[in-house]
Amino acid sequence: MSKLKNIIKQLSENDYQTIFNSLMESSAEKSALLLKFLKEKQLNDAKIMAELDVNPNAYYTLRSRLNEKIEEYLVKQMESPKTDILKKVASINEIVFTKKRTIVVATLKKLEKELIDYDLSNELTIVYKTLKKLHINTPDHYHYSQLYNKHIAYTLAIDKAEDILADYFKKFGSYYLNAAEHTKIELTLLFNEINNIARLYQSHRLFVYSSCINLFHKIFVNPDEKINPEETEEVSIEDTFEKIDQIIENYASDTNYHHLRIVFDYLKLQYFDTRKISKKGDKHFQDVNEYASNFLSNYSLYTFTPQFLISKIERNMRSENPGDVLEEFKTIFADYETETNDLPKYIIYNFYRTYCLFTAGKHDQCAKVINNMLNEVSLKRFPETQLEIKTFLALQYCLLDDFDLFNQLMNSIQRQIRLTGKKNVEHIVIVCKILKVSLSNAANRSKAAKIKMLSARMNLDKVKYFTPFKYIAFKDELLNKLSL
Repeated sequence: MSKLKNIIKQLSENDYQTIFNSLMESSAEKSALLLKFLKEKQLNDAKIMAELDVNPNAYYTLRSRLNEKIEEYLVKQMESPKTDILKKVASINEIVFTKKRTIVVATLKKLEKELIDYDLSNELTIVYKTLKKLHINTPDHYHYSQLYNKHIAYTLAIDKAEDILADYFKKFGSYYLNAAEHTKIELTLLFNEINNIARLYQSHRLFVYSSCINLFHKIFVNPDEKINPEETEEVSIEDTFEKIDQIIENYASDTNYHHLRIVFDYLKLQYFDTRKISKKGDKHFQDVNEYASNFLSNYSLYTFTPQFLISKIERNMRSENPGDVLEEFKTIFADYETETNDLPKYIIYNFYRTYCLFTAGKHDQCAKVINNMLNEVSLKRFPETQLEIKTFLALQYCLLDDFDLFNQLMNSIQRQIRLTGKKNVEHIVIVCKILKVSLSNAANRSKAAKIKMLSARMNLDKVKYFTPFKYIAFKDELLNKLSL
């Protein structure tokens, strides 16, 4: 919320009036009133909710939508000068054929400076190609030929860096689900490759792109890896964040950087959370949470977005007052569209959904979501994940006392355990034993003692790949349910 208030306070009077009028004209009166209250009145959230006559969930949605409207407006304002430059590039041929040579060269030189400021390398190649041809009979022809070749190479380097970014986070999704050593090696090769490319140019854009991987790799894959391999001394993560913030501030008109800001908020959150400094991560958590649905959908080319859902679960587990996670899920992801082609994201999103249902005690709905997921996608590429999800489904059947479905599913789980090897899935073996004890005819007191003893033997620290059971605590409340 602090982010929204700060943005509104910094709006000029003209921008504020334009946004307010736009909201009123589009029949979004409550959003307009919220904007007015945040701009003109010093009211806390409770008083604003009372003024607007909305409940907390509706208020959250209203805030989020207002945030989006303001961001859309600001982005349009930012795009205007850049759009003007691109129009000028598109009209270069018209200028060449209709203006005197001196005017054409002067125009292109001015355009060159503007394009450098925006770091538009692709458009710069068009300018240099034209200048090269215009100077074919002068010594400057060689100079512009060199600049043209350099920017062609730089443009290809940017394209290659963007491809590596996408490949890295696609591959990390597989690593997250299976923790395979060969996948980790492939991630390290991509990490090295993007840094080799970034080393070839003094480019803030390549630095930002390589930092997306460098920071993530340092936090999640290999904490011993240097943040920037080309540095002779270790560069701290905080230094890298500070440098990126400065770049984004310096190039405030760059719409790409404007959107990538949330990626670095997310990385800051992950950095502070993995180092158990959660209070420092709170602000960044709120900033990302306001855009959770959009972040999950649209930023997978620049980071591993599903990890944010795991962070939400971990924060919920640590919280003394977790709130209604199911209601929050329904509010935040009301318009979210699932992607079955992006399997890791699809699996983690559905696990988050089932986690919210599980904590609300809705085990029948939880089982339905898991069954639908198993029917919609094939998990043959990730047998570990398939086994984890099936066992999580068995837990729901156990809590629902559905003996037939439980026994049928347990036969399938046991076959897969035999194929995998008990030593490789010790925690699953223990969970299966707990579930069998729960559905046995033993007395409740005897069940409780056995289940408690078995749960104490479970060591999930050994499990390096994704498992739901890291987030489903076998503690008093669940143990009591299983002991009935």
